[in-house]
Amino acid sequence: MEIAFAPGDPVLELAALSNQRPNNILEEDDRLWVSRKEQEKIDAIVNGTDKGRYHLLIGEKGTGKSSMVLEAMQKVDGEGISVLEAHADLEIFRIRLGRALNYEFYEDYIGSLFSFRGPRDTTALLDIERAFNKLEKVALNRREKVGKPLVLVINNMHLLRDDEDGRDLLELVQQRAEQWAASNLVTVVFNSDDYWVYERLKQLATRMEVLPIRDLPKSQALAALKRYRARYFKEEPIHSEILEQVYNKVGGRLTFLNQVAKSHDMLLTCSAICEREKSWFLNQCWVLGEEMDDDVMDQQKFASAAMVLARALVQLEESSSSSASSNHPIKGSHQIPEIPLHKARQVMTRADFIQQYDHLNIFTIDSRAMVRADSVPMQNAFREICAEEGFDEHLEKTLDRINAIESLGRTREIVAKDLVGGGKYKIVLEDKK
Repeated sequence: MEIAFAPGDPVLELAALSNQRPNNILEEDDRLWVSRKEQEKIDAIVNGTDKGRYHLLIGEKGTGKSSMVLEAMQKVDGEGISVLEAHADLEIFRIRLGRALNYEFYEDYIGSLFSFRGPRDTTALLDIERAFNKLEKVALNRREKVGKPLVLVINNMHLLRDDEDGRDLLELVQQRAEQWAASNLVTVVFNSDDYWVYERLKQLATRMEVLPIRDLPKSQALAALKRYRARYFKEEPIHSEILEQVYNKVGGRLTFLNQVAKSHDMLLTCSAICEREKSWFLNQCWVLGEEMDDDVMDQQKFASAAMVLARALVQLEESSSSSASSNHPIKGSHQIPEIPLHKARQVMTRADFIQQYDHLNIFTIDSRAMVRADSVPMQNAFREICAEEGFDEHLEKTLDRINAIESLGRTREIVAKDLVGGGKYKIVLEDKK
């Protein structure tokens, strides 16, 4: 297992072979054009100087969380670090953990040919626990020699299912992370796009430190974009109006800025990104109006709640548009309207949908439990949809149809047959309550 933490790492080798580095618009000849404030913190975590805690990197998809971890790993050549990609299936998680730690689980035990119970005849969770026991011994030996903790990075924690198996796995890993942080043996770094992971970890956390990763501020995003275009496309200094349009369309999200920086027509690419986000939202959450069939009511409850929340965010943006820029700590940067999580649930009149919206990258919930659009293009999509003629009426008709179907489900009909020979029915109300 010590080999897994030797200098060099398969993740770094794959990144070098593919030559895909999401932060490439920020780099020039191995020197950062723009130094992100979070990078220094992540460097300290990865090189072992920041110890005594375990960490949760939380932020929307494409903000550069994994990229900053890779950048920090390259500075120390991956020594003392192992990276694991999480998976919803516990068996696949177990296999990936064994590969990351260079640990064998006895899959090829020959005794199984003779119906003998072998060391692998157990559950995935027990195998993961055994791997962590071995990792603990390796970390103890390393602490005596080096004096620094090992670092275990677990990416994509949001892919775990929020069910009994997923919660058991999360609890097992968190217990180890707490124990190792207290003894400076291993620093565990969780990487997640979704809020539910933070909500679950917070229940038992005493040594967890949360590091939110947000979009780039306007000044840094446009400076990096301008330099990249000047070097690789030999463009003269880009007009500030074009840069303003780019930022207004896609904001400071790294994954979008990389696409824009590499394209020949930046504004056309921005429009394509916005249209793609709008299509994604409509395909997931469009409402069908008063003609909808009752068979799709459950899906339409999900869709209409998203539309109601999107409309609330657009109305909040309109009401505070005059002071939005001045309220942001960096002048000119986007301030996407946001509301507290409990208020968002109140607006939707549902408490269970918001987690799925977060997983679908429609809305996002940050570590402060504030709900907003997942990105600037998504907020632009909300604005366009709500500005369409007749949208409010169409949404209200959908809500009325849902209420009518629910009312029918709560109604019981009594049919009185015709009586022969002048017979009568007598209905008596005994309990007025």
